[in-house]
Amino acid sequence: MKSWLRRWPAAARLRLLRLNGIARADAGDGLSALAHDPAWRAALEAAKGGARVMIATNTGGHFAIETIDRLLGVALTVRGAAVTHVLCDAALPACQMCEFNLTADVAGFAEKGPDRLLCGYCYEPAQKRLDALGLATRQLTSAQSDEDRRQAKALADTANLDDLRSILWNDVSIGEHAMAGALRFFARSDLSSEKHGAAILRRFIEAAALSAASYERLIDEVRPKVLVAHHGIYTPQGLAVAVARARNVRVVTWNPAYRRHCFIFSHDDSYHYTLMEESAESWRDGPFTDADRERTLNYLYSRRTGAGDWIKFHADPRKVDDVRDLGLDPQKPIIAAYTNVFWDAQLHFPNNAFASQKEWLERTIVWFEKRPDLQLVIRIHPAEATGAPPSRQRAAEIIAARFPNLAANVRVVAPESSLSSYALAERADAVLIFGTKLGVELSALSIPVIVAGEAWVRGKGFTHDVSSPADYEAKLAQLPFGHRLDPDQEDLARRYAHHFFFRRMLEIPFVEPASGPRRFRVAIDGAAALARGKSAGLDVICEGILENTPFVCDTPVTRDR
Repeated sequence: MKSWLRRWPAAARLRLLRLNGIARADAGDGLSALAHDPAWRAALEAAKGGARVMIATNTGGHFAIETIDRLLGVALTVRGAAVTHVLCDAALPACQMCEFNLTADVAGFAEKGPDRLLCGYCYEPAQKRLDALGLATRQLTSAQSDEDRRQAKALADTANLDDLRSILWNDVSIGEHAMAGALRFFARSDLSSEKHGAAILRRFIEAAALSAASYERLIDEVRPKVLVAHHGIYTPQGLAVAVARARNVRVVTWNPAYRRHCFIFSHDDSYHYTLMEESAESWRDGPFTDADRERTLNYLYSRRTGAGDWIKFHADPRKVDDVRDLGLDPQKPIIAAYTNVFWDAQLHFPNNAFASQKEWLERTIVWFEKRPDLQLVIRIHPAEATGAPPSRQRAAEIIAARFPNLAANVRVVAPESSLSSYALAERADAVLIFGTKLGVELSALSIPVIVAGEAWVRGKGFTHDVSSPADYEAKLAQLPFGHRLDPDQEDLARRYAHHFFFRRMLEIPFVEPASGPRRFRVAIDGAAALARGKSAGLDVICEGILENTPFVCDTPVTRDR
């Protein structure tokens, strides 16, 4: 019921009213209390003239994001940086805040833009929280001209939607950022079935152009040493990053990590891409102790319940005690395939062997239909039902449209199912993935993984990486493997998992889970808690932002999870 209500457009205004109330309520965290902390006021005064840092928050209505950006602003100020936060003040005709499930009238949005209630809870409350701390702010509207608005509208109206790479604003490519925003709005991997898809894509093109125009002026005026942006993709985040790069300003992006209290920071681009490009030397050749190995495996086993994570997809996933629960033959090998959320896969994972996850999934089913000696179980990603925004393109519907009568050896597990993805993998001879991070986890548990998309585990030396559809079928023809990873591959996989989950995920122990949309709460007693030496993870983050050092922490975590 809750999942259905989140996708029901008629409930959108009720959700917006609720979010307006939450935005204006006291967050009750330690950041707000800093306004009365003499040590904070002294740090703010001392930081004047320090290294200039621009934090591109923009979307103040993303409460969790705004909280961490505010924390970064305070921590960097305590370390002597002169920080400027940027917010969107209802300056754009579309943005990352705009979601289908927050839009009561999609046709109205296509024509007129965001609901005033959306902008109302996004900008003003965030501005007040920053003002209370005395942090410098700039707004997108102040950096736009009437001529910018005219040109952006003209560009959007005339853009060739079939050639997104050709859409430029002052030599900055904006078309793909606009498409990312439109796909996220519809929570789909393409716009072909959306009545208002083209109109809303044009609205995002206009927004991307205006975002670029704003950041051109803001960067020229503030002249930051570095720009910090959550996500680093979508609109306006992707445009802030693109303009900074075009002006030779260093870029840092960040996202919440999977482990509780942790975040991933990257230089130059979104972590979705930087993790694919990391050199093997960054994780393969360093020390990997027995304690590291044990900590990594303990965490991987905890993933079954999400006990140590920000998000739990299933509170109590049941074990697969008998494969016959799935209606399969226990005497035949099982191959498990794991999907991504469709719109997520389209945005975050560049295609390699296949044009899309849809093509990969369909070709996989066709192949297994011809191999009745093998059994394929397709585990649909739980976030199709629980993600934000909730997916409007369902794997089960795509499969049913192409295969109204599935072969007897193919089973589909719904996203709402409490079936444990991990227990299923343990029963499988091998697993197939497109781009899911599950490849990191399952490889580390010695399970063979065939990678069809551009996943983070590709090219690391312990997976079967696909280069073309023909190569995919050649690798499938080797099934069943009949064995787990060899010792050298297993060691590599566990080293990488340790690097990914413990070295790259930077812990800030006083950032705690909060209920509801706020997600995070900063539990500190004063500015002194943010000083250098108080948190190894925060030190790595701030040093990386200010000094361009790697966002890697080798200090043992303060607790095992």
